[in-house]
Amino acid sequence: MRGKMSHANYCHNYQASECREENKGETVSADSNLSNDVLEKILVYLPIGSIFSSSSVCKRWHGIVSSERFLQYSDAQSRKPWYFMFTSKDEQVGYAYDPSLGNWYGIELPFILTPNWFIASSHGLVCFRDNNSGSDFHVCNPIKKQCKKIVEPPGLGISEYGALAISVSSESHGYTISIVKSKKVLENPSQWDISIHIYDSKTVMWVTSLSEVLIGWRGGNESVICDSVLYILIYSTDIGARGNRHGLITYNLSSRSSNGLLIDTLIPEPISLTCGRLTNLKEKLVMVGGIGKPDKPGIITGVRIWVLNGKDWQVAGRMSHDFFQGFGELDDVFASSGMVDHIYIQSYGKPLLVVFDMNQKKWKRVANCPLKKRYQLQLFSGFCLEPKLAIAP
Repeated sequence: MRGKMSHANYCHNYQASECREENKGETVSADSNLSNDVLEKILVYLPIGSIFSSSSVCKRWHGIVSSERFLQYSDAQSRKPWYFMFTSKDEQVGYAYDPSLGNWYGIELPFILTPNWFIASSHGLVCFRDNNSGSDFHVCNPIKKQCKKIVEPPGLGISEYGALAISVSSESHGYTISIVKSKKVLENPSQWDISIHIYDSKTVMWVTSLSEVLIGWRGGNESVICDSVLYILIYSTDIGARGNRHGLITYNLSSRSSNGLLIDTLIPEPISLTCGRLTNLKEKLVMVGGIGKPDKPGIITGVRIWVLNGKDWQVAGRMSHDFFQGFGELDDVFASSGMVDHIYIQSYGKPLLVVFDMNQKKWKRVANCPLKKRYQLQLFSGFCLEPKLAIAP
C-alpha cells in the first residue's frame, strides 16, 4: 500500500466536517464525551502517517493535531525511523517507507537530488550538500517541508572527497554540522590533507577546527557524530597491499581536539572490508561493512554489522545469503543508514531495501517500493530519517 503525504496537505488540504450529532441525536460521535486533553493523549500515540489521516476526520481533530502543543508531544514519542529512497533522474520526488504501517509516502523536496549530493540526518532534520558546487547547502525537515539554506565558509572549495555529518540536540533543537574535506598533496600522492569544518546553528558561524596531513591514508565520504565525537572513515592509499583497507579516526567536538594527531586515534577495521557505512544508534557508533573474498578483496560476498565499544568492534548482525541476493558483487554496492534500533541497507543498482532490527536481531526485506528500475545504469540511493512534526531548521 502506498500513500501520498506532505505537511502542506496535513495543514491545509483537508475536507473537514463538524463533529456533530446526526439524525436528531440518534447517532453520536464516539469521541463526543472525551475532552480535548484526553483525545490529544490518545492521538499522540498514533503513527505519523495516521496522524496526518486523523487531521481530515473533522475540524476538532484537525485543531488538536495541528496545535503546537500536540506537535511537541508527538515529537517526544519514540517512533521507528523512516527510510527515504530516491533515484538519480531529474525529479524532486522520492518515497519514504514507514515501518510502523508498512506504507510508502511520496515526498517532494525543494531541489533535485543527484549522486553528487551528500546527505546526513539527525533527529528529524536532514542536511543536503551538493559536492560539485558547494553553493547548494540546505538543512530541511522533509516532513514539514521547511528548509533553510546554509552559507558555506569562504574558500572551502571543492575537494576530491568530502564527508558530511549533522547532530541535532533533542532538547534545544540546535544542531552542529561537520564537513571533512580530503585533498591530495600534489608533491606526494600518498599524502592527503584532511580538514574539519564545524558549523554551529546557535552562532550561525563556521570554524575550521583542524587541518592535518595523513600519510598512507585518505578521507572519504563517510562520517558521523555520536555523543559529541566525530567519527571519520579513512581509506588506505596502498590499494595493493595486504592488511587493513579501512580505518576509523575520531575528533572530540566538545573540546575541539583529537588529543594529539588525528592518526593517533586510528581504530582498525574489524576485518578486511570492501566498504563501510557509519551510523548513530542511540549515540553508539555502528558500522555496516561489506565482506570481501579472501583472495579477491574487491568482490563482496556478504554484509555484517558491528557496534564500537571503546576501541573494540562487536558483531551485532550478519545478513544471510537469502537477504544478500540481488545486491551485486562489486565492492561498493549499497547505501546504509539507521536510527534508534533500525538499520536500513539499500542496493545502489535497484530499489531493494532490507531492514535489520537491532533489538530483535531480525532481518526483513521491504516490499512494494514505488520506485522502478527503468534502464540498466539507473542508480538508487537513500537515507534514514526520524519523522518529526515540531522541529524546524
